Amino acid sequence: MAGVTTALLAPDGLSRLRTALTRASYSRDGIAALLGPGAFAALGRGDLATVRIAAAGDSPLEVLTRLFTAGGRATEKEVAAALDPLPLGDALAAGLVERHGDAVRAGLDLRPYGDDTGGSWWVLSDLGADVRPGPLRADHVLGIGGASVMLAQSTVRPKVDAALDLGTGCGIQALHLSQHAGSVTATDLNARALRLAATTAALNGLDWELLEGDLAAPVAGRRFGLVVSNPPFVVGPGRATHSYRDSGRPGDAISAELVASAPALLAEGGWLQFLANWVHAEDEPWDERLAGWLAGTGCDGWVIQRETLGPDEYVSMWLRDSGELSGNGSAGDAGQARMAEWLDWFAAERIEAVGFGLVTVRATGSASPVVRIEEARQHLDQPIGGHIADWFARQDWLRGADLLAARLVTAPELRLSQSAERGAEGWEVDTQVLALDGGMRWAQEADPITVALVGGCDGRVPLADQLALLAAAHEVHPAALATAALPIVGHLVERGMLLPAGAA
Repeated sequence: MAGVTTALLAPDGLSRLRTALTRASYSRDGIAALLGPGAFAALGRGDLATVRIAAAGDSPLEVLTRLFTAGGRATEKEVAAALDPLPLGDALAAGLVERHGDAVRAGLDLRPYGDDTGGSWWVLSDLGADVRPGPLRADHVLGIGGASVMLAQSTVRPKVDAALDLGTGCGIQALHLSQHAGSVTATDLNARALRLAATTAALNGLDWELLEGDLAAPVAGRRFGLVVSNPPFVVGPGRATHSYRDSGRPGDAISAELVASAPALLAEGGWLQFLANWVHAEDEPWDERLAGWLAGTGCDGWVIQRETLGPDEYVSMWLRDSGELSGNGSAGDAGQARMAEWLDWFAAERIEAVGFGLVTVRATGSASPVVRIEEARQHLDQPIGGHIADWFARQDWLRGADLLAARLVTAPELRLSQSAERGAEGWEVDTQVLALDGGMRWAQEADPITVALVGGCDGRVPLADQLALLAAAHEVHPAALATAALPIVGHLVERGMLLPAGAA
């Protein structure tokens, strides 16, 4: 293992643990077969009691599932048999399991994780508040969660020489990077997170460079083809109580800092992608705020806002997440004081809401970088990483294209829907909508000329010829139609509704 961070178990112990997990078929498919559809669905809902009942037997797979995925207990004899050939004493010493009364329970979260590209791993992290109720430790290391999975599914996957995971936590993003990067470097300010990441890597037979430090500080002066981060992005007054959540910077400064780091971190053509929260202030449009982050970087940027929360809901969500606030909203004196402090800060800063979404930055080297800040109001079909890469590729094409000379085709997923009202002479179409039936699922209204133009895009003639025919049919000047149509066509290409012939 590169660097000075060591795993929780020695290499021989990790090999023995890997053997135990493999023998027991402790995998996503193995657990699904054990639990059956009903209990496996309950696991996805967080209904751990149902999972414990379904895995109540003494087979190694049942014991491992009961302990590590459902927070249950087992006898020392059962756990020793399930972990064989790893001695129970070694597992206890590493903190993997712990004695609890006359039984044994999990000391850490150890569970299978995989993706649609064939990746299959085990991930080690701290147990969540759903398994161990109460406030989380300050250096708590998050496991597999909705945000980490969303980032993994939204990440572009080019083959790169070197990739970087900023704030790696237990190493989920680094696992994915290992599939298509020549080398993987991961940083974290939390030394405990690096130990768990080192264990995750070694358990899966991987070798990462693990560096302790704040975000990109440990890799100053180095460049990477792909940088990803699920940082401690929570918007607050800057008091860091939990390293997975709080950056120590006030407001959304950490997200602005990550964008600003792109020019120095990225190799030519390199990518930076991270999840972020940002402020919606009373006196500043949120999209202008984020556009300001990207100004002057010389990079293309695309920000997609997925949701917004008001201050009360936002603060209570994060206090529940850390165990400082119970699920029913009650809190002790410390939790109540923390909530009041946080909400007072929001009021003083005139923050109306907090946005959440994905930031993607690419070092294109263009003299005229493209920046888009928008809200995704539609459902997105994950994974979207490939669609994000395609969006940037279309920006590259548009920068150098002569649209009038281009031959365009409609995307295979493009659909036209029409609504009509009954009029004096029958049905009269009043609304026409072009929409992608998949991927980013963009949709927009279109006027009759745009519909006719799109309908004629079959790749056989240049756009200029199509516009000339439409101008004659609608009795408008060709130059005037071209002036009006080119921005619309460019937008449709950007959205992937129209594509250069041969690219569909």
